[in-house]
Amino acid sequence: MPKKFALGSKLTLEELPRVVHEGKLELGRAARSRVAASRKALMKAASTGAPIYGVNTGFAELASKRVPDDQLRQLQRNLVLSHSCGVGELLEQDEARAMVFLRANELSRGHSGVRPELVEALVRLFNSKNVAPAVPSRGSLGASGDLAPQAHVALLLIGEGKAIVDGSLVPAKVALRRAGLRPLSLEPKEGLALLNGTQAMQSVGGLALRRAFFVLEAAQLAGASSLEALTGTPAPFGEAIQRLKPHPGQIACARGLRALLAGSEIRESHRENDPRVQDPYSLRCMPQVHGAALDQLENSKRTVEIELSSVTDNPLIDAGRPLSGGNFHGQALSFAFDVAGIATTALGGISERRIFQLILGQSPGLNIYLARNPGLESGWMIPQYVAAALASENKTLAHPASADSIPSSANKEDFVSMGMWAALKLKKIVHNAAQIVAIELCCAAEGVEVHAPLAPGKGVAEGIRRLRAKVRPTKGDESLGERLELARSMILAGAFS
Repeated sequence: MPKKFALGSKLTLEELPRVVHEGKLELGRAARSRVAASRKALMKAASTGAPIYGVNTGFAELASKRVPDDQLRQLQRNLVLSHSCGVGELLEQDEARAMVFLRANELSRGHSGVRPELVEALVRLFNSKNVAPAVPSRGSLGASGDLAPQAHVALLLIGEGKAIVDGSLVPAKVALRRAGLRPLSLEPKEGLALLNGTQAMQSVGGLALRRAFFVLEAAQLAGASSLEALTGTPAPFGEAIQRLKPHPGQIACARGLRALLAGSEIRESHRENDPRVQDPYSLRCMPQVHGAALDQLENSKRTVEIELSSVTDNPLIDAGRPLSGGNFHGQALSFAFDVAGIATTALGGISERRIFQLILGQSPGLNIYLARNPGLESGWMIPQYVAAALASENKTLAHPASADSIPSSANKEDFVSMGMWAALKLKKIVHNAAQIVAIELCCAAEGVEVHAPLAPGKGVAEGIRRLRAKVRPTKGDESLGERLELARSMILAGAFS
């Protein structure tokens, strides 16, 4: 049975993909009461005839235009239709489902003035499992909410546009009918409440950030495996060294590396007679680099989890009063995703340097390019090229989106966050970094296996066992692309966490 998630609850980053994949939403009595109370308060305020933004007025620079009462429903429908102009490739089905979930969860906090029926429509859509909005990925400036992407979610609710059903695009009305759902008629404020907010950023960036932690954990394993393959020394990971520079991430990563390498027979075989004094930075400084990345990912995670539990609509209903503000602005998320992208780029960069060390042929027992018959065979020469290409691509993608802004909406929205672009870039960076680390892990496993029957550390041995359950070793030159992509998929699925 799928785990039930009580709407209106706080959410952790780890829970986000679990709810999207396995969860079933439930609008409980308390949440329903909160939603109904905020709706009653909004309609009471509107009944006085006072202008309330987006309820009985136009939008943005048209906020001074009063809309007659008999046109308020049409106002909300027009808003959804006019804003559904996103372009580009569609978001993944999980990302679109996450948007539905996160919007329902936020509206259930009772500060948006919508009817319970609107939240229940989102619940039914999410719980149908095989139906998701077709959401184009481009069009959000990350400021007045993710307006264009979220309009495409609302578009499906009203029976317009298209949906993804079991991976195929179908007309919205057909998708709703197959799921046993009917189009929703929007009441005052409800179109705006569906559009205003940071749920597209939260969805794309949040899911990518969760996978960034998987990349870090796999990089720890890959780095420890490379150290074993290269007969390096774990001495720089000692606790005494870390105490003298006590960044939390550095301490945690050094501890993790020590655990991965514990009990290594390979280490014992060269402890006494190794003439090398220090390993290259890509090996020796793993606690400092991986740890710094961990600290930044943790900071980004804190920001995202605050946003996951926030109310990002406008206007808001609090203590029975409508309040206009700017909680829809995505600057905090934009910074968080940019920093996470920079940190993940560094993880890919240092991993690529370890791959280069593995194929140099300058360490005991390892031939150049890890080839069994150098000259006749090219071995792992070109996978390093692939890693280098991806590392360089990430360097370009790591340029911060949050450093940019472009005015819009007749200069009413004169400073924007570009948070959606930061989220989309992070997604690509994480994918690339996972592939780099996958190449390193495969190379390092080949190198470790050269030293048999000597065994690596227990943690390294377990990691290689997991890898070999799906990715077999080479027997000379072979086509490696599918194998490397399979290892990447394992990393992104958390197989080494």
